[in-house]
Amino acid sequence: MGDRFEGPKRTAVVTGGGGFLGRRIVELLCARGDNVRMVARRRCLAIEARGATGIQLDIRDATAVATALQGADVVFHAAAKTGPWGAEAEFWAVNVGGTRNLLNAAQACGVRRFVYTSTPSVVGCADDVENGGSDLPYAAVHESAYPASKAEAERMVLAANGAGMRTVALRPHLIIGPGDRHMMPRLVRRAAAGRLWIIGDGRNRVDLTDVDNAAWAHLDAADALSDSAARCAGRAYFISNGEPVVLWEWLNRILQGLGLPPVTQSLPLGVARLAAAAAEGLWSVLRLDGEPPVTRFLASALARSHWYDLEPARRDLGYDVRVSMEESTQRTLQWLAALLECHPAETLEVARDAAATGTSPNIRSANM
Repeated sequence: MGDRFEGPKRTAVVTGGGGFLGRRIVELLCARGDNVRMVARRRCLAIEARGATGIQLDIRDATAVATALQGADVVFHAAAKTGPWGAEAEFWAVNVGGTRNLLNAAQACGVRRFVYTSTPSVVGCADDVENGGSDLPYAAVHESAYPASKAEAERMVLAANGAGMRTVALRPHLIIGPGDRHMMPRLVRRAAAGRLWIIGDGRNRVDLTDVDNAAWAHLDAADALSDSAARCAGRAYFISNGEPVVLWEWLNRILQGLGLPPVTQSLPLGVARLAAAAAEGLWSVLRLDGEPPVTRFLASALARSHWYDLEPARRDLGYDVRVSMEESTQRTLQWLAALLECHPAETLEVARDAAATGTSPNIRSANM
């Protein structure tokens, strides 16, 4: 629906506009002629050159947020503190407190539409999820502050839906593609160091989401909210490429395409979770820098099947998969190959450090 939009120009505010997903949302909005304000903690001149107005602020600053939203028609809230590890207070200050500031400012400024970037991890990964529907409940217990804080923020966004402002939450799963500088590069570095292990039986199927599909879903949702009777208002939707893959087979295809050996060593999920619990305890007690090599949340996410029903998004948002799984895989492979070509020393340094110390690079979650 987003690529067919023919209405008048609108003023859109995109938080996290310098990030992987937020940047692509900004690019698509600029390409179709909208007035775009890109909110980020740092200036991003390359994106501003495409026509966006850069606003440098921290979403925890309620006054700055209120100023940024003056005269806006729609807010795309993609900014978040992510990762499987970190100070709980920081996750809640950014993901909950920042979202509260944006909702309050949007309502005060008369913003009519609010599109929130959530995550499938709000429903948890304690069990396999296969063709999960929008009726899945929030997880009763979260093993990481990231999904816990995102679940609370999503509840707030959906509760704010009303006559004055229509809201929707999107849950894109494992975003991949050009521009990713976190999830896939970290996995590749870990593989290069010989420290990547299959967790579980290696047969778990997962959804992946090309960054273009995820970004277009946000535009689709905003367009759908233009209707005062929008069915999507006040609801959450899973977003993906709609073609679940066997996670470890897909990762090995990427690794082999980069000239790296496939991952064959494995750990039972129970063993991985015990090791993760021990690591989390050690990091907490000793207040170690960085992240544990694995966490319980991450171990479960890498071992469980989790793929979701796209029909509600297609029906209510007009969502369409623009980039197929095969094309997305090729785009991801080309992007990673270019990164390795530009930064080979960094990858080798990580591998040498891991081999020398017996440690491994950490992996951040990305909309798990």
